[in-house]
Parts: sequence; structure tokens; C-alpha cells
Amino acid sequence: MVNWIWLFLIVVSVVSAMVTGRMEMLTESAFEGAKTGVTVSFGLISILVFWMGLMRIGEDAGLMRKLAVLLSPLVRFLFPDVPRNHPALGYIMTNMSANILGLGNAATPMGIKAMQELQKLNPDKETATPAMCTLLALNTSSITLVPTTLIAIRMNFDSAHPAEIVGTTLVATAIATLAAILADRWYRGRALRAAIKQ
Repeated sequence: MVNWIWLFLIVVSVVSAMVTGRMEMLTESAFEGAKTGVTVSFGLISILVFWMGLMRIGEDAGLMRKLAVLLSPLVRFLFPDVPRNHPALGYIMTNMSANILGLGNAATPMGIKAMQELQKLNPDKETATPAMCTLLALNTSSITLVPTTLIAIRMNFDSAHPAEIVGTTLVATAIATLAAILADRWYRGRALRAAIKQ
């Protein structure tokens, strides 16, 4: 579906540029956008390598394990239907830890692994389980202590104070996470009530 939306936007842009006689402007904008994309990507590489290296050091030093232990009671509360000591819980805690540290790129593979493990517990392979929905909601709205990618982008564009967004990002992501958890609990309760009525 997204591919069709992009195709529609491209076609409308080209047709509009042809009708208004601005094809040259469209071409220049396309090349300028591509150039900016490459520049930003190269700028992000250095920051991501730095933070991924720090995360690896933290992982080797046991920081990720300690963070996982701290998150363990919360994970048990949020995922009551996942058996204790199931591999999915380890992936979920690693995913949450990486998201909290603002390392979305590192969190994604762990989130995928967690989903694969949760799918093994799924009796109906065509429908997502409540645990899968909870993981998706948390991964999308995750509370972030250090928004590394945004800081890197701001540094790339010569921001005077690239890290000044840390406080507001923390507040915004905390509210988003709370909203996701409340919505998840409400939908779980609603599904449970519907199942009891049947």
C-alpha cells in the first residue's frame, strides 16, 4: 500500500511540474534531496557507530543484563501470558533496553526475534496474540532516555545545542509509552470480557 502512495505522489509531482513548466525545478529538487539524504546518512554512521560501540561495551560490562533485571518485573506485568524463562522475554527485555537508550537500530533485530519467538506460542498463526500487540505498542512508543539518532541529525545540520531535546524527548516518550500501555490494557480487558461473555 505504501508503495502505491509513493508512486501516486511521484506521478502527481511529475505531472504537476510538466503542466506548470517547472520540470527543471523538480529535477534540481530531486537531486538536492538525494544529496542531502546521502550527507545525513554519512553523518549518522559515525554517531551510530559510537553509540553502538558504547552499547557493546555496556553489554560486555553487564549493563544490559542489569537493565534487563530492572525491567524484569515490568516485563512480567506487561506480558503475563508469556511463560517464565521463555526466550521471547529475553529478546523483549533487550529490545526495551535498546529503545530506552535511544538505539532504535539495535532494538529492531531484537524486536523481530521477540516476535518470532512469540509467534511460536501463537495458537492461531493468522492473528496476533495480545503479547505481540503489547510488544508492538511498546516498541513504537518506547520511552527514550537519550535520543541518539535525533541528536546526530541535529549535529549534522549544525545545531548550536543538539542535545537540548533530551528533556522534552523524555517527557514526550514517557507520555507516549504510558498511553500505549493504557490502551493495551484497555483492549486486553475488553477482549477478556468478550471471551467471558461467549
